[in-house]
Amino acid sequence: MHKRFIVAAMLIGAGTTAAYAQTGATVKRVGPEESMFSSAVWVGDTVYLSGTMAPVDYQGDKAKGTLAGYKGDTKAQAIGAIKSIEATLKEQGLGLGDIVQMQAFLAGDPAKGGMMDIDGWNEAYRQFFGTAEQPNRPVRATVQVAHLVLPTGLIEIMVIAARPHGESAK
Repeated sequence: MHKRFIVAAMLIGAGTTAAYAQTGATVKRVGPEESMFSSAVWVGDTVYLSGTMAPVDYQGDKAKGTLAGYKGDTKAQAIGAIKSIEATLKEQGLGLGDIVQMQAFLAGDPAKGGMMDIDGWNEAYRQFFGTAEQPNRPVRATVQVAHLVLPTGLIEIMVIAARPHGESAK
């Protein structure tokens, strides 16, 4: 069952890439050359941001074999991740109100018996979306994952944002 899903997802992704090529949309990749992947990719007036986590609370020590990590809960990490997304979007001439789609990946919280902390995530989200200052709300999906790249990480967020028509690319 899972193999069929993966193959279907790969075919959909390949079809999407082919569709961009056929429309003649400009593709621009953003991020350090030495990075394994782009931090953002522009396709026409749409920007796709890589998964973003909050800045770490403490650094790892390679000599001791320890990883960087987090002390905060899901809400604190979500706020940090959204602020990081906001900074990346600002560098691209956009803001949180330009986000049209959001995907959140939550790891099980040990303090919640291994279940994702959807309440903490929603509390953080509501501080930035659907407010008087920023009324726009993207479409959103939230899923629980086995774990994230950093063992103490509880949330990673991917977004797609679109430039309103009439504005030029950075």
